[in-house]
Amino acid sequence: MFDVLISHIQNKVHLTEQEKSELQTFFSVKKLKRKQFLLQEGNICTHLSFVSKGLLKSYFVDEKGGENINMFAFEGWWISDFKSFISQDKALLNISAVEETELLTISLDDYDKLMLKIPMMDRYFRILYQNSLVTKDYRLIASNSYTAEEKYLEFSKKNPEVIRRIPHNLIASFLGLAPETVSRIRKKNLSKDSI
Repeated sequence: MFDVLISHIQNKVHLTEQEKSELQTFFSVKKLKRKQFLLQEGNICTHLSFVSKGLLKSYFVDEKGGENINMFAFEGWWISDFKSFISQDKALLNISAVEETELLTISLDDYDKLMLKIPMMDRYFRILYQNSLVTKDYRLIASNSYTAEEKYLEFSKKNPEVIRRIPHNLIASFLGLAPETVSRIRKKNLSKDSI
């Protein structure tokens, strides 16, 4: 389980064998069944979670009761309501498992201790936060300027390994499209591939 986390960290920064061993003492293992919540809106996000196996969605519910997905997290991704985690205020987001999921979780207190104990982890998280900001900026631009088909094709290109794991209606919610639109685009592109 820790192999996925260590591999992810090693792709960004170098840890010594001793640091790798110490790192594991800061995390707890959590397992979720399909559709089980990791976090519900209104609760405080007490942990930052790393997905070692499975798939989660992060979303908010609008005034009409519709789910608006802002993120998917699969193997090798981190997930939380980060504002709630850092400020310890009530969460605005819901996080639930799309598939059976195994997580490594770290509390805010342990997160702070980890940064002091293994300074290279501070650099690791800084790299992740920088990448996250770039991704959010790009997603905002894409959502305001891409056509429905361009949004779907770009998402498919960037996430080929998980596109088959995510139900069409969830992809539609993430892209801000109607489920029928996603089905039409998929069908059109499948027929292009078979020519």
